[in-house]
Amino acid sequence: MKPMKLALASSAAQRCGVLLGELAVQALIDEAELTPKPGLVDLRDNGAHTDLNVELMRRSARALRPAFTAMGEAGWAQAADQSLRERLAAIGRDGEASMLAATGGTNTHRGAVWALGLLTGAAAVSGPGHGAAEIAAVAGALARLPDRHAPQQRASNGQRVQRRYGARGAREEAEAGFPHVVDIGLPALRAARSAGRTETQARLDALLAIMASLEDTCLLHRGGHDALAAARSGAATVLSRGGSGTAEGMAALEQLGSRLVGIGASPGGSADLLAAVLFLDRIDQSASTELGACPLATSQL
Repeated sequence: MKPMKLALASSAAQRCGVLLGELAVQALIDEAELTPKPGLVDLRDNGAHTDLNVELMRRSARALRPAFTAMGEAGWAQAADQSLRERLAAIGRDGEASMLAATGGTNTHRGAVWALGLLTGAAAVSGPGHGAAEIAAVAGALARLPDRHAPQQRASNGQRVQRRYGARGAREEAEAGFPHVVDIGLPALRAARSAGRTETQARLDALLAIMASLEDTCLLHRGGHDALAAARSGAATVLSRGGSGTAEGMAALEQLGSRLVGIGASPGGSADLLAAVLFLDRIDQSASTELGACPLATSQL
């Protein structure tokens, strides 16, 4: 490739990375600030958490901006192959270190780094004109590839829960192409909007739809099957009463929140997938504007 073409490619990759990185960070902040969420940190309180608050979540999200930007840049105009998978993983590990430094060692967004990292890289690979389902499918293909450079670490809480309960975790969700994002969360978000709900209500209903279906390993870790059953049935009850946009639904949502806080359980896995929903939704909304233009330099080289 000639120097001018290399410069054009580098500039386009950087531009795409910046745009995707900003969308990923904003998705995390939007999820953290969504209120009232059952058992989760929001603008009202810390939910079932004693070590988290909304300002810490914001700080964590902003600390991850360089990592998400680098993932978007790494994926631009690349193949979804093992080399890219391992590059994204290496950037993700650096991002986790930055997150922990910014939060004083508190794990605020490790699950979100995995999900949004894959989706950010996949969005850059996919380029303009590709929607949420196609991006999620590319992310799934990347997730199924091995990372030969992954360090040997102690099993995470999620991995221990999977072994104990036989639950599907974040890795399986990604390898399947994020079905709770594409087939459940996004449709719920858009259906609520179409029904005239506010954006806050639509996002809450998307979270509840995910909660009603997901084997959330965060809930299993904190409270076992009882906590998972309480969250699932409670979320389904809210939705059956019209969702967060009705008085009956909001009363059920408040009851669910009180119950989860009372047993110290938080649907953190569902929250990570809601952030992924918001990220992909924003990409779809931006497809004809600034994001849709960012990879087009490939056609000019």
